[in-house]
Amino acid sequence: MGILIFLLLLFTKPSTLRAKTAQHHAQHHLHHHHQQQHSSSNSKANGRVIEVKGGPESVIWVVQLSDLHLSVHHPDRASDFKAIVGPVLSIINPSLVLITGDLTEAKSKDYLTSKQDEAEWVEYQKVMEDVITRSGLDKSIFYDLRGNHDNFGVPVVDGALDYYSKYSINAQLGRRKNVNSVTIQTNEWKHLFVGFDSTMSIGLRSPTNVFGHPTDKLLTEIDSELSQWNSQPTKPVTKISFGHFPISYSASTHSGRSLRDIFLKHSLSAYLCGHLHVRFGKNLKRHHQLNDRFLLSEKFLQFNVHQLPYESNKNCSSGALAVEEFWEWEMGDWRKSRAVRILAVDRGHVSYVDIDFKSGMKNIILMPTFPLDSRFMSRLSSHQNYECQHMLPSSYETIRALVFSTSPILSVVAKVYDSRSGNFELVMEELMRKKAGNSSRGDLYFVPWNYKAFQSRSPDRFWLQIEATDMSGRSTLSELRPFSVNGFSSKFSWTWKEFYVMGCQWVNLYYPVLWFALHFLFFILLFPKALLIFSKNQYTYKNFITNKGFINGMAWVLQELSKIPIVYFGSLGYLLYLVLCPWLVGYVLTDGGEKGYMTYKGWVVKSFNNGKRDEYIGSPDIIVVVLPHLLFVVSPMILVCTALAAEKGIYREHILSLSGKKEDDYGERIEGHQNYEYQGNRKAKFYIRDRWIRKILLASCLALLWKHLINCRGLIGAYEMNPIIHFPVYSFSIPLLLASAVYKTGSI
Repeated sequence: MGILIFLLLLFTKPSTLRAKTAQHHAQHHLHHHHQQQHSSSNSKANGRVIEVKGGPESVIWVVQLSDLHLSVHHPDRASDFKAIVGPVLSIINPSLVLITGDLTEAKSKDYLTSKQDEAEWVEYQKVMEDVITRSGLDKSIFYDLRGNHDNFGVPVVDGALDYYSKYSINAQLGRRKNVNSVTIQTNEWKHLFVGFDSTMSIGLRSPTNVFGHPTDKLLTEIDSELSQWNSQPTKPVTKISFGHFPISYSASTHSGRSLRDIFLKHSLSAYLCGHLHVRFGKNLKRHHQLNDRFLLSEKFLQFNVHQLPYESNKNCSSGALAVEEFWEWEMGDWRKSRAVRILAVDRGHVSYVDIDFKSGMKNIILMPTFPLDSRFMSRLSSHQNYECQHMLPSSYETIRALVFSTSPILSVVAKVYDSRSGNFELVMEELMRKKAGNSSRGDLYFVPWNYKAFQSRSPDRFWLQIEATDMSGRSTLSELRPFSVNGFSSKFSWTWKEFYVMGCQWVNLYYPVLWFALHFLFFILLFPKALLIFSKNQYTYKNFITNKGFINGMAWVLQELSKIPIVYFGSLGYLLYLVLCPWLVGYVLTDGGEKGYMTYKGWVVKSFNNGKRDEYIGSPDIIVVVLPHLLFVVSPMILVCTALAAEKGIYREHILSLSGKKEDDYGERIEGHQNYEYQGNRKAKFYIRDRWIRKILLASCLALLWKHLINCRGLIGAYEMNPIIHFPVYSFSIPLLLASAVYKTGSI
């Protein structure tokens, strides 16, 4: 790890370091009518305030959807959305519906070409109107954000090709700002939700449009919206933000600030996002906290879901600073997993449940709201709140769960298991009662318990499960989950794929990895050449056989490539080209106007507004083109060519040893192994027929060539390029160098 950190430091540029019943439906509609009557605007922050009327008074809940990817090529996504989401929202009756980006697909059927398709946006508008009608909810509680797919190829916001600004709910309701906030207010609590659009201002086509690009202006606006209730501490405030991109896929601003800095400053309860889908895993969660002992490695990598080992931080004084931490909760997509998230805030306790609707509708949905899942509770503040009793004592005295059902509920049971023995032993099973109320937004069930009996320093000793049975006899169990009433957080780990997208901070890793790869490649080309010039052929195959050693072996192997001038100088020239010249020239915007060109620093395109050139946009988004090419094509190509040259040297020495000829006679007497025939030595012929190392290397050449051709095909489709005209050096250098290496090492 120390070596990795050293390399990151060495090669980082200074600039980059910076159905219920009809009666129940009527209650839903009446409730939202009341919501609108009690909506007001906050003149200070221009944020809506919704006064929630009706019980249960202690809890509010919202629904999140993400990555719909409605596509003309996949009509099932829209039809399923209409058939499922409208009825589900009618049952759940949330206070808000948050749709966190990628509303449409904006890609061709083969996924190679990306541009906005107005038919998809018309379909999105129709689908949402149908969903809103079926749900019985007010349109104003829907907030839909722009994702990178909604930005593909859009040259300018509010332009003719910016269909989000025409068909989205936010646009239809006049929410034109990049930051919008809404406060859900109960008698006891304020719940502030701040959503923002951090897509790039010039929407490049895919694949070089994968990162969020918040600006300093955007961060200032987010900071202002999150601060709007700070001067009115009459009610406690739970702050939640929502956007499209995870923190690991959000760039820093020109001044070096980041979303993480703003969220830590305000001690968010949670940041809700999407973008990554379930193909990378279902555990894309990450805990952030301010660390006084900041390690430089944390700028690049976070190896665990929790940033630091747990440390008690009990400070109950009135002047104690708030714990600066927040949870980042990426959710699954609608595109394939048909995922819907319910997030609840119960007297400041924030929890969520993700429901998979791939198999169709659910008759009963269970949402435990207390005790919290110890894996996803606020790591430091939860324990401090318990120790200092910052939360209302009554919030600990009952087990609580929201129950949403298509038919009347017969019974709800809370079960607690003790896992200390290694098995789950049932230690509590109690019938829960429904919270009574004249006007109910939803059904909250509760049961009193002696919470102090479940205190434990082990955060995963006790486990909670809720079971609900409806009038038809259908029974549903919630997920068995650990809890810790005294606020200790349970550990869990990422899989490799989850670490790859959440733990690796690619925004900060791009330049270190890029320069490390380039320095490494220049080293293995230039250093052996210098040895060959100054060491007077000291590092040879014969010398390696005589004086075996790693240095002798590597020096000999690397020198062999420099003895094939066309391949050696071709490889060196290609590396210089990648550093000094544009890689690609293509159409990066949907309007098909002037082409842009791409270097390792980003794209240079002509601005739609003023005609000037915007330089190096789409950085670090170009990482998806640059690093795969360097790491998985160029580097293996040079190594394979070097190995081919070394194999030729070994074979040459083998032939010389069999023929008894001196090396000086080698060039005069032996033209090629196809024409060479050593009379009287069958062993030599056998070796000629079975050069298995060379066969493996030739197969590697074919694999590299296939990989490169696939990459070129993708770029041709993405940016409407002609490989001969628009990127000939990028396209043809690899095949030519591989062919030259194979040819030059195939004869002796």
